[in-house]
Amino acid sequence: MKKNILIATVIAFAFGMTSCASKKQVVQQPQVRTFNLALVSQPQAEKYANLEYGIRLNVQDVRANKRVIHVYDASATSIPTAQTNPAIASFVPESVRRYMRTMGFNLDADVATDYLMQLDIKEFHVDYLSGIGWSGTVIMDLKVQDHNRTFVYPTVEVSGRANVSGSSTSDQAANLALNKAYANALADVDWDRIAYFLHRAKDPKQEANKKVAGEGNTALEHLTVHWNVNSRPQGADVFWRVISQTPEVKNQNYKYLETTPYEGSETINIKGLTYNNAGNVQIEIKVEKKGYYTQTKKLDILSLIDDNDVSYMFKLVSEEE
Repeated sequence: MKKNILIATVIAFAFGMTSCASKKQVVQQPQVRTFNLALVSQPQAEKYANLEYGIRLNVQDVRANKRVIHVYDASATSIPTAQTNPAIASFVPESVRRYMRTMGFNLDADVATDYLMQLDIKEFHVDYLSGIGWSGTVIMDLKVQDHNRTFVYPTVEVSGRANVSGSSTSDQAANLALNKAYANALADVDWDRIAYFLHRAKDPKQEANKKVAGEGNTALEHLTVHWNVNSRPQGADVFWRVISQTPEVKNQNYKYLETTPYEGSETINIKGLTYNNAGNVQIEIKVEKKGYYTQTKKLDILSLIDDNDVSYMFKLVSEEE
């Protein structure tokens, strides 16, 4: 009798375990919603063609919350699981490159001279709010460095948002809101300002705040100035130096040029100089000849830029007079 009771207990326990296992097997996993990422707008083609410098792109995904849906008030208990196709971390760098190439940027031209554009993805999600519909949000930080890794475009935030009406079950509406938000974020970038650093204008006035860095990417550095320095009697040594009243340009010691008569063409390569600060910078020319008093003359850089000419005649005075 006891043996029969024991057998019945074991059978009941085994049946219970089988029932639990069966119940566990029929539990459905939550459905994963997939949103297809795409560029839904195109920029102006070849707007920045023929820039003097190339640019490289580096994208990092620094999102604190990597869920594709952050807010979903159609349900009081759960937020749907969602993913993107392709993944955000691969879609953004590929699509930004394509976007920039369409505008005419020269990507990955020369590692020695290319500028670097850093793009950090901070938010990339779509949310559902009753009465509004689907709301896409894309926020990124952007900064640009020159090839010496000096920041020329400090970190700025670019963002895009878009609302699309639709039901909470409409993947099409959610998809469109997310892609529109991304397109608006790209349109929020000041591409003109980025291109400005990669371009050299013909006239210094067109890039009045662009500093000379000795890299040949400014109109000032390509401005040819005609020099004509003479003395009576001839054979005097000619020196020149920079005198600055602005902290952006450093004073310089005298540099030897040549003996009089001197005639030639020189370009302006004074680091820190811009068209706007040129009025606070001067060039001093000095002539020396044994047996004669030293003479100097100063020339305002702004006048030099406008006239493209340095012409001086020094009448030397003998020390014996």
